[in-house]
Amino acid sequence: MYGTQGKRDWALELQAQIPFLRPSIHARRANITVKFQDLYGFTVEGNVDDVNVLNEVREKVREQGRVWWALEASKGANWYLQPQIASISEGIALKSSLKLSSLANAITLKKLIRKGIPPVLRPKVWFSLSGAAKKKSTVPESYYNDLTKAVEGKVTPATKQIDHDLPRTFPGHPWLDTPDGHATLRRVLVGYSFRDSDVGYCQGLNYVAALLLLVMKTEEDAFWMLAVLLENVLVNDCYTNNLSGCHVEQRVFKDLLVKQCPRIASHLEALDFDVSLVATEWFLCLFSKSLPSETTLRVWDVLFYEGAKVLFHVALAIFKMREDELLVTHHVGDVINILQRTTHHLFDPDELLTVRQNLPLFYFSVF
Repeated sequence: MYGTQGKRDWALELQAQIPFLRPSIHARRANITVKFQDLYGFTVEGNVDDVNVLNEVREKVREQGRVWWALEASKGANWYLQPQIASISEGIALKSSLKLSSLANAITLKKLIRKGIPPVLRPKVWFSLSGAAKKKSTVPESYYNDLTKAVEGKVTPATKQIDHDLPRTFPGHPWLDTPDGHATLRRVLVGYSFRDSDVGYCQGLNYVAALLLLVMKTEEDAFWMLAVLLENVLVNDCYTNNLSGCHVEQRVFKDLLVKQCPRIASHLEALDFDVSLVATEWFLCLFSKSLPSETTLRVWDVLFYEGAKVLFHVALAIFKMREDELLVTHHVGDVINILQRTTHHLFDPDELLTVRQNLPLFYFSVF
C-alpha cells in the first residue's frame, strides 16, 4: 500500500521528530545538570548519564518505528483493526470461528504496544484502539463544534476552576503555556465539563488533556480521547465531586502493595506513611506530572489497549524498583524524596515497564 517514497517520507519525519541530544563539551566532561527539550517540548533537567539514556531510548523508538512500518507495508495501514481478542492473557476460550490471522495479529499487537507505539503513529493507533473513533462515530460530525459554540461564554464552577488551572498546567511549555495553548486546552476541558455534568471538571484532568493535545495534534481528537478515557477506560467515578473512584483505587493499591511488596508495606506502615500522598497524583494525572513525557506515553500506550490495571502495575513497579532504599528510610519525607527522584528520572520506559510486566498477574485478576 505504501511505496518507497512513502517510506522515505515517514523515515524523514521520524528523524526530524527524534533528534539526538548533544550536551556541551563541558557538560560531557563533568557530571553536571544540563537542560534540554524532549520530543514533546518539555524542558528536562538531567545529567549526562540521563542524556545517554535518552539517546538510547530514542534509538529504540526509531527501531520500533521500522518494525511498525514494515507491518503496515506488508499487512496494510490498519492491520491492527482486524477483530481483536480482548482477554487472551486471562485464558478465555477462543471461539471456534476465530481466524488464525486474527489471533496472530492480536498477539503481535500486544507485544508491539508493550514495546511502544512510534510517536508518529500514536495519534491514529490510540484513536482506533481506545474506542475513541467508535465513540465519535455515534454522534453527528458537527458534535464537537456545536458543543464548543453552545457553551462559549457560559460561567460555571467548573469553568472558573479551569480558568484558574490553565496557567498552572505545564508552565513554561513553548505551546501549552501560550494564549493559543490555553484557549485550546480550555475548549477541550470546558466542552467535556458540559458533556458530563457528573464529572464537570476535576484538577488533574488539565494535565491529562494537555498531554493528549500534544500527542493527538487536533483538539477534537484530544476531546474524544478524554471522553473515552473517562467513560470507558478508567475506573468509574475517578473524577466526580467526591472522587469516590479515586478513593477505591487508593484502597485497592494499598491492598496490592501489601500482597506484592509486604516488606515495603510493613515498613511504610511503621513510618505512618500513607501511600495516597504520592499515589493520588499518579492516578489522577495518569503519571503525566510525575514521569518524563515519553515514559508517561509508553504507559498510556498500554493503558489504551489493556485498561486501567496498568496504572496499578506501574505504581507497584515504582515502589518495587526502590525497595532496598525505601526499607532503610526513617522519615516520611525521605520516602517521598526517593519516589519523586525515581519518577522524575525514569527516562527509560523499558526499565519501568519490564518490572511491571514481571509482577505476578494473579493479584490483578479483579481488573
